[in-house]
Amino acid sequence: MKIGYPCINQTLDCSSSRTFRLASYSEERLIDTVAQNLACLRRILEYNVQHGLLFFRLTSDLVPFASHAVNTYNWQEHFKMTFQRLGDYIKRNNLRISMHPDQFVVLNSPNEQTVKNSIAELVYQGTVLDLMGLDTTAKLQIHGGGAYGDKPAAMERFAQVYHTMLPDAVKARLCVENDDRTYTLQDCLQLHQLTGVPIIFDNFHHECVNNGEPMREAVQMAASTWQAGRDGILMMDYSSQAPNERKGKHVQSIQEQLFHDFLAETEGLDMDIMLEIKDKEESALKAVQLAGAMGRLAL
Repeated sequence: MKIGYPCINQTLDCSSSRTFRLASYSEERLIDTVAQNLACLRRILEYNVQHGLLFFRLTSDLVPFASHAVNTYNWQEHFKMTFQRLGDYIKRNNLRISMHPDQFVVLNSPNEQTVKNSIAELVYQGTVLDLMGLDTTAKLQIHGGGAYGDKPAAMERFAQVYHTMLPDAVKARLCVENDDRTYTLQDCLQLHQLTGVPIIFDNFHHECVNNGEPMREAVQMAASTWQAGRDGILMMDYSSQAPNERKGKHVQSIQEQLFHDFLAETEGLDMDIMLEIKDKEESALKAVQLAGAMGRLAL
């Protein structure tokens, strides 16, 4: 098991997701911003290695406007060696990496332009992982999308776009995550049947909406969709309900007893855990300590 957190390190004095307004776009500003983002990413990765946080989600904003028509600059070539060095560091230290495109990435949208924009964003993020030289255990994580009043038809649209429009390099990295409102684990299993995409399991979303599966069984069902050689072991997101807040709001800091209970319930199951908890690395450090004490960490 590897444990990590998404995108932002709150301890360090830098951000890997610096951006700027579209109206002020220029190639000079783009180059300067990407250089700063990649330099900060290196610092974050080094922090994570030093602290045993071996799972990390890269920000979608590493390259501002990368999938937008305004950006015609060949940033891939300009930063080729920087990406390669980052990838070498990731591989040398056995880090697990993922990316999670924003909510506007919806493959089953009835709107053709939305689908085209979604594919362009997936191509950009897949290119980042390719430039780093990472194998296909580094994943792109999306949601099922909308139901649009006819969920079976929406799932068929997802599958059609997957099979007819997505480049093979994106298909090899794509995963679908159960969400907290529309696409349950069972729905994601149907998408897996239609496309072969593995399922990233979210325990908190499963608690919000499910078809009655106990947690251990749900983890096993999601894990069965991952092919060891191609995909690696199950990636999952972990969080819990913020007390006295609306249903589905993520907790500010890890509730250690709940995390202990989850680890105990899933004893013997292999997974890498991304903590979707608001205080980021602070909770991740507590989780690593707790998982280590329970003998659950990768050696």
